[in-house]
Amino acid sequence: MERRLLLAKELLNPDDSVLIVTIDEKEYLRLGMLLEQVFPEARIQMITSVISVQGSTRVGMFSRADEYLYFVFLGDAEVAKVADDMLNETSNYSEKSQLWFQYIRGGKAGKATRREDSKNLFFPLFVDPETGRLVSVGDPVPLGVSRYSVHVPEGTVPVWPLFDDGGEGRWRTGVEIARRWHGKGLLRLGRSKKTESGWSAMSVRSGTEERIDRGEIAVIGRRDDGSAILEERSGANVRSPKTVWNRVSHNAGWHGTKIINQIMPDRSFPFPKALFAVEDALRFVVANKPDATIVDFFSGSGTTAHAVMRLNKQDGGRRRSISITNNEVSADEQKKLRAAGLRPGDPEWERWGICDYITKPRIQAAITGRTPNGDPIKGDYKFTDEFPMADGFEENVEFFTLTYESPMRVQSHREFARIAPLLWLRAGSQGRRIEALPDGWDVAETYGVIDDIDKTDAFVAAMVANPEARIAFIVTDEDRFFEAIANALPEEVEVVRLYDSYLRNFEIDAMRGVR
Repeated sequence: MERRLLLAKELLNPDDSVLIVTIDEKEYLRLGMLLEQVFPEARIQMITSVISVQGSTRVGMFSRADEYLYFVFLGDAEVAKVADDMLNETSNYSEKSQLWFQYIRGGKAGKATRREDSKNLFFPLFVDPETGRLVSVGDPVPLGVSRYSVHVPEGTVPVWPLFDDGGEGRWRTGVEIARRWHGKGLLRLGRSKKTESGWSAMSVRSGTEERIDRGEIAVIGRRDDGSAILEERSGANVRSPKTVWNRVSHNAGWHGTKIINQIMPDRSFPFPKALFAVEDALRFVVANKPDATIVDFFSGSGTTAHAVMRLNKQDGGRRRSISITNNEVSADEQKKLRAAGLRPGDPEWERWGICDYITKPRIQAAITGRTPNGDPIKGDYKFTDEFPMADGFEENVEFFTLTYESPMRVQSHREFARIAPLLWLRAGSQGRRIEALPDGWDVAETYGVIDDIDKTDAFVAAMVANPEARIAFIVTDEDRFFEAIANALPEEVEVVRLYDSYLRNFEIDAMRGVR
Protein backbone atom coordinates (compact mmCIF):
# COMPACT_ATOMS: atom_id res chain seq x y z
CA MET A 1 0.00 0.00 0.00
CA GLU A 2 2.82 2.42 0.82
CA ARG A 3 4.36 1.93 -2.61
CA ARG A 4 1.06 2.70 -4.30
CA LEU A 5 0.55 5.81 -2.22
CA LEU A 6 4.03 7.09 -3.03
CA LEU A 7 3.32 6.62 -6.72
CA ALA A 8 -0.07 8.30 -6.31
CA LYS A 9 1.60 11.29 -4.69
CA GLU A 10 3.70 11.81 -7.80
CA LEU A 11 0.58 11.75 -9.98
CA LEU A 12 -1.59 14.01 -7.84
CA ASN A 13 -1.65 17.74 -8.53
CA PRO A 14 -0.48 19.41 -5.29
CA ASP A 15 -2.55 22.51 -6.10
CA ASP A 16 -5.91 20.81 -6.58
CA SER A 17 -6.54 17.07 -6.40
CA VAL A 18 -8.15 14.37 -4.29
CA LEU A 19 -7.14 10.81 -3.40
CA ILE A 20 -9.90 8.37 -2.41
CA VAL A 21 -9.03 5.11 -0.67
CA THR A 22 -11.55 2.50 0.52
CA ILE A 23 -10.82 -0.01 3.27
CA ASP A 24 -12.64 -2.30 5.72
CA GLU A 25 -12.52 -2.24 9.52
CA LYS A 26 -9.52 -4.56 9.76
CA GLU A 27 -6.96 -2.13 8.32
CA TYR A 28 -8.43 1.36 8.52
CA LEU A 29 -6.34 2.40 11.54
CA ARG A 30 -3.03 1.55 9.87
CA LEU A 31 -4.15 3.14 6.62
CA GLY A 32 -5.08 6.37 8.38
CA MET A 33 -1.63 6.64 9.95
CA LEU A 34 0.04 5.81 6.63
CA LEU A 35 -1.92 8.52 4.83
CA GLU A 36 -0.89 11.09 7.43
CA GLN A 37 2.73 9.97 7.00
CA VAL A 38 2.73 10.16 3.19
CA PHE A 39 0.54 13.28 2.89
CA PRO A 40 1.42 15.50 5.89
CA GLU A 41 0.32 18.59 3.96
CA ALA A 42 -3.16 17.25 3.15
CA ARG A 43 -6.58 17.55 4.77
CA ILE A 44 -7.85 14.03 5.45
CA GLN A 45 -11.38 12.87 6.31
CA MET A 46 -12.81 9.40 6.77
CA ILE A 47 -16.34 8.49 5.65
CA THR A 48 -18.41 5.57 6.96
CA SER A 49 -20.56 4.07 4.20
CA VAL A 50 -23.25 1.42 4.69
CA ILE A 51 -22.75 -1.14 1.91
CA SER A 52 -24.98 -3.97 3.11
CA VAL A 53 -27.92 -3.71 5.47
CA GLN A 54 -27.91 -7.51 5.66
CA GLY A 55 -24.41 -7.41 7.13
CA SER A 56 -21.47 -9.76 6.70
CA THR A 57 -21.10 -12.26 9.52
CA ARG A 58 -18.00 -12.14 11.72
CA VAL A 59 -17.94 -15.26 13.94
CA GLY A 60 -18.42 -14.25 17.56
CA MET A 61 -18.36 -10.54 16.60
CA PHE A 62 -20.62 -7.82 15.24
CA SER A 63 -21.91 -8.25 11.71
CA ARG A 64 -20.12 -5.90 9.33
CA ALA A 65 -22.43 -3.59 7.36
CA ASP A 66 -20.09 -0.78 6.34
CA GLU A 67 -16.76 0.17 4.83
CA TYR A 68 -14.61 3.27 5.11
CA LEU A 69 -13.49 5.85 2.58
CA TYR A 70 -10.54 8.16 3.16
CA PHE A 71 -10.63 11.42 1.23
CA VAL A 72 -7.24 13.13 0.97
CA PHE A 73 -7.60 16.76 -0.16
CA LEU A 74 -4.60 18.55 -1.65
CA GLY A 75 -4.38 22.27 -2.39
CA ASP A 76 -7.70 23.96 -3.17
CA ALA A 77 -9.67 20.73 -3.61
CA GLU A 78 -12.99 20.67 -1.76
CA VAL A 79 -16.29 18.82 -1.53
CA ALA A 80 -19.08 20.05 -3.79
CA LYS A 81 -22.37 20.85 -2.08
CA VAL A 82 -25.28 18.75 -3.29
CA ALA A 83 -28.97 18.25 -2.58
CA ASP A 84 -28.38 15.20 -0.42
CA ASP A 85 -26.64 15.02 2.95
CA MET A 86 -26.17 11.23 2.36
CA LEU A 87 -27.50 10.32 5.80
CA ASN A 88 -31.12 11.34 6.23
CA GLU A 89 -33.59 9.50 4.06
CA THR A 90 -35.81 12.59 3.99
CA SER A 91 -33.19 14.18 1.73
CA ASN A 92 -32.58 11.12 -0.42
CA TYR A 93 -30.37 12.11 -3.32
CA SER A 94 -32.15 9.79 -5.71
CA GLU A 95 -35.39 11.71 -5.13
CA LYS A 96 -34.31 15.29 -4.48
CA SER A 97 -31.37 15.83 -6.79
CA GLN A 98 -32.41 13.74 -9.77
CA LEU A 99 -33.51 16.23 -12.40
CA TRP A 100 -34.18 14.10 -15.49
CA PHE A 101 -36.58 11.13 -15.75
CA GLN A 102 -37.91 8.80 -18.41
CA TYR A 103 -40.84 10.63 -20.02
CA ILE A 104 -42.79 7.44 -20.65
CA ARG A 105 -45.10 6.49 -17.80
CA GLY A 106 -43.71 3.33 -16.18
CA GLY A 107 -41.11 1.01 -17.61
CA LYS A 108 -43.53 -1.73 -18.63
CA ALA A 109 -47.21 -2.29 -19.18
CA GLY A 110 -49.19 -2.06 -15.99
CA LYS A 111 -51.89 -0.13 -14.18
CA ALA A 112 -52.51 3.33 -15.68
CA THR A 113 -49.52 3.04 -18.03
CA ARG A 114 -51.20 1.91 -21.25
CA ARG A 115 -52.46 4.06 -24.11
CA GLU A 116 -56.08 3.20 -23.41
CA ASP A 117 -55.76 4.32 -19.77
CA SER A 118 -55.18 7.96 -20.74
CA LYS A 119 -56.30 8.62 -24.28
CA ASN A 120 -54.89 12.16 -24.48
CA LEU A 121 -51.37 11.16 -23.44
CA PHE A 122 -50.47 9.23 -26.59
CA PHE A 123 -48.82 11.58 -29.07
CA PRO A 124 -45.59 11.71 -31.10
CA LEU A 125 -42.40 13.65 -30.48
CA PHE A 126 -40.72 14.51 -33.78
CA VAL A 127 -36.92 14.41 -33.65
CA ASP A 128 -34.25 15.33 -36.18
CA PRO A 129 -32.27 12.06 -36.40
CA GLU A 130 -29.10 13.87 -37.50
CA THR A 131 -28.85 16.24 -34.53
CA GLY A 132 -31.05 14.62 -31.88
CA ARG A 133 -32.95 17.91 -31.57
CA LEU A 134 -36.63 17.75 -30.67
CA VAL A 135 -38.35 19.56 -33.56
CA SER A 136 -41.98 19.56 -32.44
CA VAL A 137 -44.63 17.86 -30.31
CA GLY A 138 -47.49 16.29 -32.24
CA ASP A 139 -51.19 16.12 -31.37
CA PRO A 140 -52.81 13.31 -29.34
CA VAL A 141 -53.88 10.34 -31.45
CA PRO A 142 -57.41 9.09 -30.67
CA LEU A 143 -57.94 5.51 -29.63
CA GLY A 144 -58.56 3.28 -32.62
CA VAL A 145 -56.36 5.39 -34.88
CA SER A 146 -53.08 3.75 -35.86
CA ARG A 147 -49.92 5.67 -35.04
CA TYR A 148 -48.64 4.71 -38.48
CA SER A 149 -51.31 6.91 -40.07
CA VAL A 150 -49.92 10.10 -38.47
CA HIS A 151 -48.17 12.53 -40.83
CA VAL A 152 -44.47 12.80 -40.05
CA PRO A 153 -42.78 16.14 -40.90
CA GLU A 154 -40.01 15.83 -43.46
CA GLY A 155 -36.55 15.28 -41.96
CA THR A 156 -37.87 13.88 -38.68
CA VAL A 157 -38.75 10.54 -37.12
CA PRO A 158 -41.58 10.05 -34.60
CA VAL A 159 -40.88 8.94 -31.04
CA TRP A 160 -43.83 7.24 -29.34
CA PRO A 161 -44.36 6.06 -25.75
CA LEU A 162 -43.76 2.35 -26.40
CA PHE A 163 -42.80 -0.43 -24.00
CA ASP A 164 -39.86 -2.74 -24.62
CA ASP A 165 -42.19 -5.36 -26.05
CA GLY A 166 -43.66 -2.86 -28.54
CA GLY A 167 -46.88 -2.25 -26.60
CA GLU A 168 -48.35 1.25 -26.65
CA GLY A 169 -48.01 3.23 -23.44
CA ARG A 170 -48.48 6.89 -22.51
CA TRP A 171 -46.39 9.93 -21.65
CA ARG A 172 -46.28 11.45 -18.18
CA THR A 173 -47.92 14.73 -19.22
CA GLY A 174 -50.31 16.13 -21.76
CA VAL A 175 -49.46 17.96 -24.98
CA GLU A 176 -49.64 21.46 -23.46
CA ILE A 177 -47.03 20.74 -20.80
CA ALA A 178 -44.87 18.83 -23.30
CA ARG A 179 -44.83 21.81 -25.66
CA ARG A 180 -44.06 24.20 -22.82
CA TRP A 181 -41.19 22.01 -21.65
CA HIS A 182 -39.97 21.74 -25.24
CA GLY A 183 -39.81 25.53 -25.43
CA LYS A 184 -37.84 25.69 -22.19
CA GLY A 185 -35.48 22.86 -23.11
CA LEU A 186 -36.91 20.63 -20.38
CA LEU A 187 -37.76 17.78 -22.73
CA ARG A 188 -34.93 15.98 -24.51
CA LEU A 189 -34.23 12.86 -26.53
CA GLY A 190 -31.43 10.34 -26.36
CA ARG A 191 -30.42 7.45 -28.57
CA SER A 192 -31.76 4.06 -27.56
CA LYS A 193 -31.03 0.64 -28.97
CA LYS A 194 -34.21 -0.82 -27.53
CA THR A 195 -36.92 1.43 -28.99
CA GLU A 196 -38.64 1.24 -32.35
CA SER A 197 -37.50 4.73 -33.36
CA GLY A 198 -33.99 4.46 -31.96
CA TRP A 199 -34.74 7.26 -29.48
CA SER A 200 -36.04 7.59 -25.92
CA ALA A 201 -37.45 10.70 -24.23
CA MET A 202 -36.37 12.29 -20.94
CA SER A 203 -38.04 15.15 -19.08
CA VAL A 204 -38.04 17.00 -15.80
CA ARG A 205 -40.94 16.88 -13.40
CA SER A 206 -43.37 19.69 -12.59
CA GLY A 207 -41.61 20.29 -9.26
CA THR A 208 -38.32 20.84 -11.09
CA GLU A 209 -39.93 23.38 -13.41
CA GLU A 210 -41.26 25.23 -10.37
CA ARG A 211 -37.81 25.24 -8.75
CA ILE A 212 -36.35 26.69 -11.95
CA ASP A 213 -38.98 29.45 -11.87
CA ARG A 214 -38.10 30.16 -8.21
CA GLY A 215 -34.40 30.34 -9.06
CA GLU A 216 -33.42 27.29 -6.99
CA ILE A 217 -32.23 25.49 -10.13
CA ALA A 218 -30.33 27.40 -12.82
CA VAL A 219 -30.28 26.82 -16.57
CA ILE A 220 -26.53 27.23 -17.08
CA GLY A 221 -26.42 26.41 -20.78
CA ARG A 222 -27.79 24.34 -23.63
CA ARG A 223 -26.68 21.02 -25.07
CA ASP A 224 -26.17 20.65 -28.80
CA ASP A 225 -29.74 19.36 -29.07
CA GLY A 226 -31.11 22.53 -27.45
CA SER A 227 -32.07 20.93 -24.13
CA ALA A 228 -31.24 22.75 -20.91
CA ILE A 229 -28.22 22.04 -18.73
CA LEU A 230 -29.50 22.34 -15.16
CA GLU A 231 -27.60 22.99 -11.96
CA GLU A 232 -28.65 23.32 -8.34
CA ARG A 233 -27.93 26.89 -7.23
CA SER A 234 -25.50 27.23 -4.35
CA GLY A 235 -27.45 27.55 -1.12
CA ALA A 236 -30.73 26.48 -2.71
CA ASN A 237 -31.54 23.20 -1.03
CA VAL A 238 -27.89 22.11 -1.22
CA ARG A 239 -25.57 21.20 1.62
CA SER A 240 -22.34 19.44 2.45
CA PRO A 241 -22.66 15.63 2.61
CA LYS A 242 -22.26 14.14 6.06
CA THR A 243 -19.51 11.73 7.06
CA VAL A 244 -21.93 8.80 7.38
CA TRP A 245 -23.54 7.60 4.15
CA ASN A 246 -26.64 5.43 4.28
CA ARG A 247 -28.12 4.93 0.83
CA VAL A 248 -29.91 1.99 -0.77
CA SER A 249 -28.01 2.80 -3.96
CA HIS A 250 -24.72 1.90 -2.22
CA ASN A 251 -25.69 -1.72 -1.51
CA ALA A 252 -22.76 -3.70 -2.92
CA GLY A 253 -24.85 -6.81 -3.55
CA TRP A 254 -27.74 -5.16 -5.33
CA HIS A 255 -25.79 -2.58 -7.29
CA GLY A 256 -22.37 -4.20 -7.53
CA THR A 257 -22.69 -7.96 -7.94
CA LYS A 258 -26.09 -7.74 -9.64
CA ILE A 259 -24.86 -5.19 -12.20
CA ILE A 260 -21.88 -7.40 -13.02
CA ASN A 261 -24.30 -10.30 -13.53
CA GLN A 262 -26.46 -8.19 -15.85
CA ILE A 263 -23.50 -6.98 -17.90
CA MET A 264 -21.68 -10.34 -18.02
CA PRO A 265 -24.23 -13.06 -17.20
CA ASP A 266 -21.73 -15.90 -17.54
CA ARG A 267 -18.96 -14.32 -15.42
CA SER A 268 -18.52 -13.45 -11.77
CA PHE A 269 -16.27 -11.19 -9.73
CA PRO A 270 -15.94 -11.35 -5.93
CA PHE A 271 -17.16 -8.32 -3.99
CA PRO A 272 -17.46 -5.62 -6.68
CA LYS A 273 -18.24 -2.15 -5.38
CA ALA A 274 -21.67 -0.64 -5.95
CA LEU A 275 -21.60 1.40 -9.15
CA PHE A 276 -23.69 4.21 -7.65
CA ALA A 277 -21.53 4.38 -4.50
CA VAL A 278 -18.41 5.01 -6.60
CA GLU A 279 -20.39 7.47 -8.72
CA ASP A 280 -21.38 9.47 -5.63
CA ALA A 281 -17.86 9.43 -4.16
CA LEU A 282 -16.49 10.86 -7.41
CA ARG A 283 -19.33 13.32 -7.89
CA PHE A 284 -18.54 15.07 -4.61
CA VAL A 285 -15.05 15.99 -5.84
CA VAL A 286 -15.41 16.35 -9.63
CA ALA A 287 -18.93 17.79 -9.95
CA ASN A 288 -17.44 21.17 -10.84
CA LYS A 289 -14.58 19.70 -12.88
CA PRO A 290 -16.03 18.49 -16.20
CA ASP A 291 -12.54 17.90 -17.64
CA ALA A 292 -11.08 16.06 -14.64
CA THR A 293 -8.80 13.05 -15.02
CA ILE A 294 -9.60 10.11 -12.72
CA VAL A 295 -6.89 7.48 -12.24
CA ASP A 296 -7.75 4.10 -10.71
CA PHE A 297 -4.52 2.14 -10.33
CA PHE A 298 -6.20 -0.93 -8.86
CA SER A 299 -9.31 -1.03 -11.03
CA GLY A 300 -10.51 -4.61 -10.47
CA SER A 301 -13.83 -4.99 -12.25
CA GLY A 302 -13.73 -1.48 -13.77
CA THR A 303 -16.40 0.18 -11.61
CA THR A 304 -14.59 3.53 -11.54
CA ALA A 305 -14.46 3.83 -15.34
CA HIS A 306 -18.14 2.87 -15.47
CA ALA A 307 -19.03 5.54 -12.90
CA VAL A 308 -17.12 8.22 -14.84
CA MET A 309 -19.18 7.36 -17.94
CA ARG A 310 -22.37 7.97 -15.98
CA LEU A 311 -21.12 11.29 -14.60
CA ASN A 312 -20.20 12.49 -18.10
CA LYS A 313 -23.62 11.53 -19.43
CA GLN A 314 -25.36 13.42 -16.65
CA ASP A 315 -23.71 16.80 -17.20
CA GLY A 316 -22.07 16.57 -20.62
CA GLY A 317 -18.58 16.38 -19.08
CA ARG A 318 -15.43 15.14 -20.84
CA ARG A 319 -13.77 13.55 -17.83
CA ARG A 320 -11.10 10.95 -18.60
CA SER A 321 -10.72 7.73 -16.67
CA ILE A 322 -7.43 5.82 -16.67
CA SER A 323 -7.83 2.33 -15.22
CA ILE A 324 -4.80 0.20 -14.35
CA THR A 325 -4.88 -3.44 -13.28
CA ASN A 326 -2.84 -6.60 -13.60
CA ASN A 327 -4.04 -9.76 -15.29
CA GLU A 328 -3.82 -11.95 -12.22
CA VAL A 329 -5.57 -15.30 -12.29
CA SER A 330 -7.41 -16.37 -9.12
CA ALA A 331 -5.77 -18.96 -6.88
CA ASP A 332 -8.45 -21.59 -7.58
CA GLU A 333 -8.19 -21.04 -11.32
CA GLN A 334 -4.39 -21.25 -11.16
CA LYS A 335 -4.59 -24.76 -9.70
CA LYS A 336 -6.79 -25.92 -12.57
CA LEU A 337 -4.58 -24.33 -15.21
CA ARG A 338 -1.36 -25.73 -13.74
CA ALA A 339 -2.95 -29.18 -13.60
CA ALA A 340 -3.63 -28.77 -17.32
CA GLY A 341 0.04 -28.04 -17.93
CA LEU A 342 -0.38 -24.30 -18.50
CA ARG A 343 1.82 -21.49 -17.16
CA PRO A 344 1.62 -17.67 -16.91
CA GLY A 345 2.13 -16.16 -20.34
CA ASP A 346 0.28 -18.93 -22.16
CA PRO A 347 -2.73 -17.50 -24.06
CA GLU A 348 -5.08 -20.00 -22.43
CA TRP A 349 -3.76 -18.92 -19.00
CA GLU A 350 -3.95 -15.18 -19.67
CA ARG A 351 -7.53 -15.26 -20.97
CA TRP A 352 -8.70 -16.07 -17.43
CA GLY A 353 -6.88 -13.10 -15.89
CA ILE A 354 -8.87 -10.34 -14.21
CA CYS A 355 -8.10 -7.76 -16.90
CA ASP A 356 -8.91 -9.88 -19.97
CA TYR A 357 -11.80 -11.79 -18.40
CA ILE A 358 -13.50 -9.06 -16.33
CA THR A 359 -12.18 -5.49 -16.62
CA LYS A 360 -11.98 -5.09 -20.40
CA PRO A 361 -15.25 -6.92 -21.18
CA ARG A 362 -17.12 -4.95 -18.47
CA ILE A 363 -15.96 -1.55 -19.79
CA GLN A 364 -16.65 -2.53 -23.38
CA ALA A 365 -20.11 -3.86 -22.51
CA ALA A 366 -21.01 -0.72 -20.55
CA ILE A 367 -20.20 1.47 -23.57
CA THR A 368 -21.85 -0.69 -26.23
CA GLY A 369 -24.84 -1.73 -24.14
CA ARG A 370 -24.23 -5.36 -25.08
CA THR A 371 -22.93 -8.34 -23.12
CA PRO A 372 -19.70 -10.09 -24.21
CA ASN A 373 -21.97 -12.54 -26.07
CA GLY A 374 -23.50 -9.69 -28.09
CA ASP A 375 -26.90 -9.60 -26.38
CA PRO A 376 -28.50 -6.30 -25.25
CA ILE A 377 -27.92 -5.82 -21.52
CA LYS A 378 -31.13 -6.34 -19.57
CA GLY A 379 -32.34 -3.87 -16.95
CA ASP A 380 -32.12 -0.13 -16.31
CA TYR A 381 -29.70 2.15 -14.51
CA LYS A 382 -31.30 3.59 -11.38
CA PHE A 383 -31.13 6.64 -9.18
CA THR A 384 -29.47 9.82 -10.47
CA ASP A 385 -29.94 9.00 -14.16
CA GLU A 386 -32.43 6.33 -15.15
CA PHE A 387 -32.18 4.79 -18.61
CA PRO A 388 -31.84 1.32 -20.18
CA MET A 389 -28.41 -0.23 -19.74
CA ALA A 390 -28.68 -1.40 -23.34
CA ASP A 391 -28.41 2.24 -24.47
CA GLY A 392 -24.73 2.29 -23.58
CA PHE A 393 -22.68 5.51 -23.49
CA GLU A 394 -21.23 8.01 -25.96
CA GLU A 395 -17.67 7.23 -24.86
CA ASN A 396 -14.52 5.79 -26.42
CA VAL A 397 -11.97 3.44 -24.90
CA GLU A 398 -8.44 2.26 -25.66
CA PHE A 399 -6.84 -0.81 -24.09
CA PHE A 400 -3.07 -0.97 -23.64
CA THR A 401 -0.75 -3.65 -22.31
CA LEU A 402 2.25 -2.25 -20.45
CA THR A 403 5.53 -4.06 -21.15
CA TYR A 404 9.16 -3.76 -20.12
CA GLU A 405 11.28 -2.39 -22.98
CA SER A 406 15.00 -1.78 -23.30
CA PRO A 407 15.77 1.97 -23.41
CA MET A 408 18.45 1.25 -26.00
CA ARG A 409 15.94 -0.39 -28.33
CA VAL A 410 13.51 2.49 -27.87
CA GLN A 411 16.21 5.09 -28.49
CA SER A 412 17.23 3.38 -31.70
CA HIS A 413 13.63 3.73 -32.99
CA ARG A 414 13.10 -0.02 -33.20
CA GLU A 415 10.34 0.15 -30.61
CA PHE A 416 8.60 3.46 -31.33
CA ALA A 417 5.26 1.66 -31.58
CA ARG A 418 5.72 0.55 -27.97
CA ILE A 419 5.79 4.09 -26.61
CA ALA A 420 3.34 5.57 -29.16
CA PRO A 421 0.35 5.02 -26.83
CA LEU A 422 2.15 6.89 -24.04
CA LEU A 423 2.63 9.94 -26.23
CA TRP A 424 -1.02 9.85 -27.26
CA LEU A 425 -2.09 9.60 -23.61
CA ARG A 426 0.24 12.44 -22.64
CA ALA A 427 -1.30 14.61 -25.37
CA GLY A 428 -4.85 14.17 -24.07
CA SER A 429 -6.09 10.85 -25.51
CA GLN A 430 -7.98 12.57 -28.31
CA GLY A 431 -7.92 12.21 -32.07
CA ARG A 432 -5.60 10.09 -34.18
CA ARG A 433 -2.66 8.29 -32.60
CA ILE A 434 0.76 8.54 -34.27
CA GLU A 435 1.91 4.93 -34.63
CA ALA A 436 5.04 5.39 -36.78
CA LEU A 437 7.27 8.07 -38.34
CA PRO A 438 8.00 6.89 -41.90
CA ASP A 439 8.57 10.49 -43.06
CA GLY A 440 10.58 11.50 -40.01
CA TRP A 441 7.69 13.49 -38.50
CA ASP A 442 3.93 13.52 -38.14
CA VAL A 443 1.29 15.86 -36.72
CA ALA A 444 -2.05 14.54 -35.44
CA GLU A 445 -5.02 16.50 -34.09
CA THR A 446 -3.54 17.32 -30.68
CA TYR A 447 0.21 16.67 -30.93
CA GLY A 448 3.19 16.17 -33.19
CA VAL A 449 6.39 14.08 -33.18
CA ILE A 450 9.64 14.69 -35.10
CA ASP A 451 12.78 12.56 -35.15
CA ASP A 452 14.38 13.82 -38.39
CA ILE A 453 15.84 17.27 -37.73
CA ASP A 454 16.24 17.87 -41.48
CA LYS A 455 12.43 17.95 -41.74
CA THR A 456 12.07 20.77 -39.18
CA ASP A 457 10.55 23.32 -41.59
CA ALA A 458 7.76 20.99 -42.69
CA PHE A 459 7.07 19.90 -39.10
CA VAL A 460 6.88 23.47 -37.77
CA ALA A 461 4.61 24.52 -40.65
CA ALA A 462 2.24 21.63 -39.90
CA MET A 463 2.16 22.50 -36.18
CA VAL A 464 1.45 26.17 -36.93
CA ALA A 465 -1.34 25.19 -39.33
CA ASN A 466 -3.00 23.05 -36.65
CA PRO A 467 -3.97 25.27 -33.69
CA GLU A 468 -5.37 22.26 -31.79
CA ALA A 469 -1.91 20.65 -31.59
CA ARG A 470 -0.65 21.70 -28.16
CA ILE A 471 2.30 19.34 -27.57
CA ALA A 472 5.40 18.66 -29.67
CA PHE A 473 7.65 15.69 -28.94
CA ILE A 474 11.16 16.27 -30.30
CA VAL A 475 13.52 13.31 -30.66
CA THR A 476 17.10 14.51 -30.42
CA ASP A 477 20.17 14.28 -28.23
CA GLU A 478 21.48 17.66 -29.44
CA ASP A 479 20.62 20.63 -27.24
CA ARG A 480 20.98 23.16 -30.03
CA PHE A 481 18.61 21.26 -32.37
CA PHE A 482 16.04 20.91 -29.61
CA GLU A 483 16.21 24.62 -28.75
CA ALA A 484 16.02 25.66 -32.40
CA ILE A 485 12.81 23.68 -33.01
CA ALA A 486 11.30 24.76 -29.70
CA ASN A 487 11.91 28.44 -30.53
CA ALA A 488 10.32 28.04 -33.97
CA LEU A 489 7.08 26.61 -32.56
CA PRO A 490 4.18 28.82 -31.32
CA GLU A 491 4.50 29.88 -27.68
CA GLU A 492 1.37 28.01 -26.63
CA VAL A 493 2.82 24.65 -27.74
CA GLU A 494 4.32 22.56 -24.95
CA VAL A 495 7.64 21.07 -26.03
CA VAL A 496 8.78 17.68 -24.68
CA ARG A 497 12.17 16.17 -25.42
CA LEU A 498 12.61 12.50 -26.33
CA TYR A 499 14.32 10.20 -25.41
CA ASP A 500 16.95 11.21 -22.92
CA SER A 501 14.48 12.98 -20.65
CA TYR A 502 11.10 11.49 -21.50
CA LEU A 503 11.84 7.91 -20.48
CA ARG A 504 13.20 9.02 -17.11
CA ASN A 505 10.23 11.29 -16.50
CA PHE A 506 7.80 8.43 -16.97
CA GLU A 507 9.68 5.45 -15.59
CA ILE A 508 7.90 3.64 -12.78
CA ASP A 509 9.94 3.26 -9.59
CA ALA A 510 7.76 1.97 -6.80
CA MET A 511 10.49 2.46 -4.18
CA ARG A 512 11.08 6.12 -4.95
CA GLY A 513 10.92 8.18 -1.78
CA VAL A 514 10.96 5.16 0.53
CA ARG A 515 13.26 5.71 3.50
